[in-house]
Amino acid sequence: MNTFQALLIAIIEGLTEFLPVSSTAHMVFVSSYFGIQEDDFVKLFQVSIQFGAILAVVALYWKKFFDFSKFNFYIKLIAAVIPALVLGKLFDDKIEAVLGDPVPIAIVLIIGGIILLFVDSRFQNPTVLKEEDITVKKAVIIGFWQCLAMMPGTSRSAASIIGGMQQGLTRHAAAEFSFFLAVPTMLAVTCYSVFLKTYETSQMKGYELILKSDGNIKMFIIGNLIAFIVAVLAIKFFIEIIKKYGFKPWGWYRIIVGSFLLIYFTYLN
Repeated sequence: MNTFQALLIAIIEGLTEFLPVSSTAHMVFVSSYFGIQEDDFVKLFQVSIQFGAILAVVALYWKKFFDFSKFNFYIKLIAAVIPALVLGKLFDDKIEAVLGDPVPIAIVLIIGGIILLFVDSRFQNPTVLKEEDITVKKAVIIGFWQCLAMMPGTSRSAASIIGGMQQGLTRHAAAEFSFFLAVPTMLAVTCYSVFLKTYETSQMKGYELILKSDGNIKMFIIGNLIAFIVAVLAIKFFIEIIKKYGFKPWGWYRIIVGSFLLIYFTYLN
């Protein structure tokens, strides 16, 4: 992976991580199209640049994250992230195996798009208008919904937002709580990938792969910086779109992109 390819993946990550469109599907296609070889560092890079995206949420909602007087906010996030931590650890190897086959990812992308076409009409009477009204029980249930995103192509954002709306949250409240929940979820995944996971081919830890060369260090730093900047813009854009148009535009986008990827990986690749 060269610097240009690293920048491209970082832009894709920043654009798609918080949108209900599956960052994994987009990175799989970009990696295939540009011939990016999936070695251990590339696998690590695709996960570790989520750190930049995490910082985008913290920067935009810093008053929420650093208001230590509202301890219940942190309790809800901790409770909601536990299902993903447990199930993610149990199914990590199986999830990575699925990433080798882009066809199921494209199919899931299409199915998720069809679901998004009907989300707005299905949940028309929200009762939870803001994060303060979310109970710990509702937070845990949303956390289990988030686990659906362990199937690549689902989208963590889409799963948690739909889960939030199913629990009575407004579109805006569900989207924002999805952003908040992303911080501990993605931070845990990033820390595991960087500090704890031993990569099969190289038999090295993630941080050892990063420190292996000056080029790797440079790509890691620049990748996170780019992901941060792009994610800030993407989050602001997404909030405005769902306020005005709901989730149908994202549903049609997923169906169109998923169909293209299905054709590409089945007949053209």
